[in-house]
Amino acid sequence: MGRLENKVAIVTGGNSGIGRATAALFCKEGAKVVIVSRRESENRKTVEEVTRQGGEIMAIQADLKVMADCKKVIDETIKKYGQIHILVNNAGIADKHMSITKCTEEWYDEVCKIDQYSVYYMSKYALAHMEKAGQGSIVNVSSIGSQGVAGISYSAAKAAVNAMTKNIAIQFAATAIRCNAVAPGPTPTALNTPEAMQGFDMEFAGVTARHLDLTVPEAQAEDQAEAILFFASDASKAITGQILYVDHGTSLY
Repeated sequence: MGRLENKVAIVTGGNSGIGRATAALFCKEGAKVVIVSRRESENRKTVEEVTRQGGEIMAIQADLKVMADCKKVIDETIKKYGQIHILVNNAGIADKHMSITKCTEEWYDEVCKIDQYSVYYMSKYALAHMEKAGQGSIVNVSSIGSQGVAGISYSAAKAAVNAMTKNIAIQFAATAIRCNAVAPGPTPTALNTPEAMQGFDMEFAGVTARHLDLTVPEAQAEDQAEAILFFASDASKAITGQILYVDHGTSLY
C-alpha cells in the first residue's frame, strides 16, 4: 500500500521541476493529485505523462498571484474529491539574485506575490476544509535563500514562508493539522538553466556565493520530492513547524 493511499493532494507549480517530481511521486504512492499552474500546455503534458504511469491526476489553470484564483483551485478540488488532505505550496519564480540597490519595486512585488502571497492564499482556503476534516498537512517549499543568500526579494519572500510555516503550525499544534517546510539548495530545474540565468545579477550572486559551499553535489528534484513526501505522509505525524534543508550541506558553509 502506498504512503499516500486515498489521500487528495494539491501541488502548486506541479508541471515542472520539483513540483512535477512531487506530483509524480505522490501519484506513485497512491494519492489523487491536483496540479496548479498558469501554463496550460505544460499542465496537459504532465497530466498525460503521469496518467500513462498509472497515476490519478488533474490540472487546474490558475494565476496564484490572484486570491480569487487560489480560492477557485480549492473549490474545484473540493467539488471533484470532497476533501483536501495535503497542500504543497511549491509555485515560485527565480529571484535573479537582484541586490536591494538593483531590484525594482515591480520585480520585488512580482517575486513576493508568487513566492510569498500564493502560500498565504492557498493555505488560508485549504485550512478551512482541513479544519472541518480535523486533519491535514501543508508542506511549503522554501529555500536556502531564506537565510539571505539570494536576491533581496527572494530572500524576503522565502523568509516569510518560513515564518508562515511556523505561525500556521503554532495555531494548529493541538490538532492533527500540520505545517512544515522543505528548503532546497541548488537543484537543477528550468528556473536556473544557463538561458534562464542570463538576466541574473551575477555580481551579487558571486557575493552571496561566498557564504555557501557550492563544491558539494547538487540535490535533484527527486530528492526534494522525497523530503516533501515525508512531511506529507503520516511518517511525520508528530512533526510540525519545522524547516528541513535539503542541500547536501551547501548552507552549512
